[in-house]
Amino acid sequence: MLGGPDGAGDWGLCDPAEPRNNRTRSSILIEAEDGRRLLVDAGPDLRRQLLACRIGRVDALLVTHGHADHIMGLDEFRPLNRAIGAAIPVHAMPDTLAELRARFDYVFREPTAPAFYRPALTPHPVEPGDTLDIAGLPVTLFRQDHKVMDTLGLRIGRFAYSTDVVHLPDESLEALKGVETWIVGCFQRRPHSVHAHLERVLEWRDLLKPRRVVLTHMGPDMDWAWLRAHLPEGVTAAWDGMVLHSLF
Repeated sequence: MLGGPDGAGDWGLCDPAEPRNNRTRSSILIEAEDGRRLLVDAGPDLRRQLLACRIGRVDALLVTHGHADHIMGLDEFRPLNRAIGAAIPVHAMPDTLAELRARFDYVFREPTAPAFYRPALTPHPVEPGDTLDIAGLPVTLFRQDHKVMDTLGLRIGRFAYSTDVVHLPDESLEALKGVETWIVGCFQRRPHSVHAHLERVLEWRDLLKPRRVVLTHMGPDMDWAWLRAHLPEGVTAAWDGMVLHSLF
């Protein structure tokens, strides 16, 4: 986090010498078999993330909710528009789309192809329970309780992604049955009011029994070495640039 005694950051319990403790805001890119790409969330680190991972093209965007750490990278979409020569579809719940319109009204105006001097997105409202094709991927959406609002979780075959969640309703736990790889937000070791903590995530894991759990959206007490030493088999912490293969 910003701050620290020398201004170089407040690392909490994390070792600043460990590169995997240097985390940008949570986002993932999912690539279909035909090469099309779905970006999930677009936080303020988006430009840095895409450059670091050598990603120059995105075919669709899914926004899980309207909090700033998941949407403040929308202005970076101009070169992504140029790469495909069109507006990019953005899928989100109606309240989230309203938040995007309030903060980034200009991205929903008529596209200015081919130069795209402003970003261009096409809104597609979705709801939990929907199953739809996004960028060639069969995406099923489910509701997550973030306390201050609902967020979207997603499942594609044997893979699921859940961020910014403190409670999973029964219908969402049902939607997660049979998942083999689950990326899930785990903010810290002790309980938190709006985010799942480590004990809760491990309880979900014992209930759902996925083969692999990957922790994301981690706070400054989630030190890489501590996690490696204490997490049970089949549970690991994510790091920036992590790549998972053959998920579906």
